Amino acid sequence: MCGIGAFLDFQNHSQPANHQQLESEIDNGLDFIKHRGPDARGKWVNADGRVGLGHIRLSIVDPSPSGNQPFHDSQGDIHAVVNGELYDHKRYREQLASEFDFKGNSDCEIVIALYKHYGASFLSHLRGEFALVLWDAKRELFFAARDRYGIKSLYYTLVNNRLLVATEMKSFLAFGWKPEWCIRSLRSLSWQHGSNTFFKGVYNIRPGHYLLSQSFGPLEQTEYWDCEFPDKRALEPRSEEEIILGLRKHLLEAVKLRLRADVPAGVYLSGGLDSTAVAGMVSHLMKNGERLGNNPDGLKSQLHCFTVQFDRDSGYDESDVAERTATWLGANCHLVPVDEAVLAAGFEDTIWFSESPLPDLCGVGKLALAEAVHKEGIKVVLTGEGADEHFGGYSYLRLDALAELDLSWPAAQFPESERLQMHEKLYRQVDSSGSVGRVESAERMLNGSFYGQEMAYFNFLPFASWTDLYASVPPHTALAESFSGSTRDRMMNKWHLLHTSEYISIKTFLSTFILRNAGDNVDMVHQVESRPPFLDHRVTEYANQIPPSLKMSVDPVSKTFRDKHILREAVKPFVPDEIYSRPKRSYAAPVRYPKDGPLYRLFNQLVTEENVKKLGFVDWEKAKDNLHKAFEGSDDMAFRFTLTLAQFVVLMQRFGVATCCPSLNALS
Repeated sequence: MCGIGAFLDFQNHSQPANHQQLESEIDNGLDFIKHRGPDARGKWVNADGRVGLGHIRLSIVDPSPSGNQPFHDSQGDIHAVVNGELYDHKRYREQLASEFDFKGNSDCEIVIALYKHYGASFLSHLRGEFALVLWDAKRELFFAARDRYGIKSLYYTLVNNRLLVATEMKSFLAFGWKPEWCIRSLRSLSWQHGSNTFFKGVYNIRPGHYLLSQSFGPLEQTEYWDCEFPDKRALEPRSEEEIILGLRKHLLEAVKLRLRADVPAGVYLSGGLDSTAVAGMVSHLMKNGERLGNNPDGLKSQLHCFTVQFDRDSGYDESDVAERTATWLGANCHLVPVDEAVLAAGFEDTIWFSESPLPDLCGVGKLALAEAVHKEGIKVVLTGEGADEHFGGYSYLRLDALAELDLSWPAAQFPESERLQMHEKLYRQVDSSGSVGRVESAERMLNGSFYGQEMAYFNFLPFASWTDLYASVPPHTALAESFSGSTRDRMMNKWHLLHTSEYISIKTFLSTFILRNAGDNVDMVHQVESRPPFLDHRVTEYANQIPPSLKMSVDPVSKTFRDKHILREAVKPFVPDEIYSRPKRSYAAPVRYPKDGPLYRLFNQLVTEENVKKLGFVDWEKAKDNLHKAFEGSDDMAFRFTLTLAQFVVLMQRFGVATCCPSLNALS
């Protein structure tokens, strides 16, 4: 787990390169993300100064200097920097030992070896979470890639005819980048999906994609992997028991791989099924002789779990459930108190490091959790992210589960009239105000996905009226058009609607919000590598073939839903009965706080008329009204609006973003 930076200069300069200056720029860029890699730092610039690579290291596998980066092949032709964890590296080392001179035992060193053997298709052989940049001098090929789900972030921009690539956008500041808000992206909400960010001219390499420039030519972003789901009309040939056993096997393998490290490891534990399942499988594997990280005690070692403890009367605290689970597992449970003062103290750092505003304080809780893990001397944690998106874990997927018959699983079917009646009743409950935005053509492109409608209008900013000039593309259309034509065709004609909505969730909320604001970017502030086994692509490819009715099951008699049905059955041996039967509850932070408390004082310092006018794209009167209602009216939505706005203010202040106005966002 590390941080990386790179540049590619498109201009062929007549003067000799100033290597000292170029290396200094790389160093300064790495300084912005130095929290990610306290163990080593490396940089490399080619002879003519047109390509540079930088790397900071958090040592997890092979802590020796032989694992330091950048990596180079023996001929000095291929150079690479890698951030992440690659779990199949030992197998590939054995396979390629006769072709490649490995310098050490780092998992990431296999990147160059695989590239030399397979070419660009080497990405399909990587198992794990990663972001990387590679330069092939002979072919003059600049190559940057990101893992299948975007667990690791990777951004790029152009400054003074140079391509800049980095783990975090803040690194670009060292190269003379002047950040500006992209009002089109903000108004269409396209920064929440696809390649756009909320900064003008800054993009992310999409999950499952690579960015390529050949011979300093135009940039091309290409997809190398995507989610796929079965034809909704095809009967599932397996029995439910076969599917359960297969899923259990894949999950145990994914967890087992993620126990391997040359440093101590632990688990994030909440009161929910997903993290409990991970902890339970870790405990099961340890009892069967697997070592947790580098713990030398073997079977005598104890599993360490870390749990956020919100105020007990907030309605959001699950620490008592987590404690009972830890006792059941025989694990050591570390409760991490996260009260209002802790949330206020960590608020600004969370958005600065995550670079992804989210209308919830859960990321601040994760920051406190990572700090506690670091203090215990643990560098690796296993987490539960990704299960909800692949097993029907969100309540807002219920409408899409009911929207059409599951022809792949006849046993789940019930009378059409009852299904439609349940669907209509549920729709009235979730959209009683009729507030769900609809653009008919875009809605058709997403096959009427209710989740697509919800995600398309996931906005918590009160925009100023002048920004309407830049709202010609409705959010629903922007979301639909972020997917390829072939993907939209599969949504319309092949996939069950539940699977369409899972796909949208994976490509939007998971990659943009969960994995940033409450994932790697926050954990790495305290040098903690988080590993989500539910996002192992062997697990997800198996999960994606499971019939929708076995994910979100519906009882036609009681008219009730059972989220993550098949996952519950697969992990049943590893979790307490309480967790097996417990309804889904998302990890989220409280939203009600008293006037004159730490958050009230903080938000009144951030959400001021002066700061809002400096942003330029927000309506001050609406912002002021939300701030008042958030603390004096106990208005949960007003709190989320205020929270989101406060995060954009922090980004403005720390990045030094210019005020947004029409002249900076020309209609061209």
